[in-house]
Formats: sequence, C-alpha cells, structure tokens
Amino acid sequence: MIRQKAQEILRRLTTAYPDAAIQLKYANNLELVIATILSAQCTDVQVNKVTQNLFKKYRSAADFLNVPLSELENDIRTTGFYHNKAKNIQGCCQGIIERFGGGIPQNIDDLTSLPGIGRKTANVVLGNAFGIPGMVVDTHVKRISRRLGLTQNTSPEKIEKDLCALLPAEQWTQTAHLFIFHGRQTCTARNPACFRCVVADLCEWNEKAKYLNAQK
Repeated sequence: MIRQKAQEILRRLTTAYPDAAIQLKYANNLELVIATILSAQCTDVQVNKVTQNLFKKYRSAADFLNVPLSELENDIRTTGFYHNKAKNIQGCCQGIIERFGGGIPQNIDDLTSLPGIGRKTANVVLGNAFGIPGMVVDTHVKRISRRLGLTQNTSPEKIEKDLCALLPAEQWTQTAHLFIFHGRQTCTARNPACFRCVVADLCEWNEKAKYLNAQK
C-alpha cells in the first residue's frame, strides 16, 4: 500500500510541478560540484548570483586551487560560512586533480571522499551530472517525506534508504526535485498551505493537524 501511495504522490506532484528541476545554474560538472558546496545553508537564488561571476573567473579546478584562500573567501562571502566553504572548495579541487585526473568521480564513495561533499551533495552530482540515480535528502525532502508518512526516521541517511526502498531507482532524482518544489511553494516548514496542497488527503501530518484543531 505504501508503495502505491508513494506513486500516487509522485503522480500528483508531477502534474502540479511539471518544471521541477535543479535550480542551481552550471555549465559543466565541476561547476555543479562547486555550486552544490556553496548551497549549504544558502538559497539557490543567492548561490546563482555568486556563481554568475565566480564561474567567469574560475574555469578549472586548478583555478580554484591556485588562487589565494582569502581571495576565494571574498568571492563567495555572501553565501555564508565562506571560510569553511572556501577551504572545502580548494580541498575538493585538489583531490579532483591529484586523485581523479581532473575529472569528477562518478560513484558516491569517491565523491564523498572529497572535502565538502556529503551524501546529499554527492547524490545531487550523480543524478544531475551523470544521470546516475541518487536520492537527495535536504530539509525539504526530509520534511515532506515525514509529513506524508513515507518514513518515520529523522536521519538523512535512513530517510534516503526508506525512500529508495519505496521507489524504483529511475524515480529517485526527480522525486527529490518534486519534494523540494513542493516544500518551497506549498508545504513550507511554517504555515504550510494545506488548503491548496494536491496531496493533502494523503498527508498524515495534515490529518493530525485537523484532529488537533478539532479538539480545541
């Protein structure tokens, strides 16, 4: 039953958000890696503003690695946590050059061995750069999947496993896009717009909220 529910959720969300796709702007796989690192605790809109000039200045992993750290920090300052992000970008680029011949690795173990790349970032890269199925679990995916009753877990890795077990691999990447769009536009963390939610009748959180309101 839960697999059928998951498929119905995806069907409705696909209709509601036909343009659901990654919002980060990039021209090649390295740019996607850098943009995804920058997106940690930062909006995609702000990252895109920064990378518009950043990717004109830095064209290769060597460019990011050879610039003084303080200069790179200044270039990405407005994405927040720029000290750590700049260190991770340079460490990641060093690993790409020294360990992978300048190319972006195409498996999750190699990707997550690079500084600044966790499972979420790795799955973004795998799914969007290489078409390799990956279930991205960010704050939106975590919130939506729990509210809809597709998982009871709280850790991203366990949620990833639960969702991957429910859905065929070819749906993993797009599922994350759909949940992220839904989380941004309708099922927000505070004051979700349940009145216009296309999956409200399938939502366990919504049913609980209605019950609690009825008791007041």
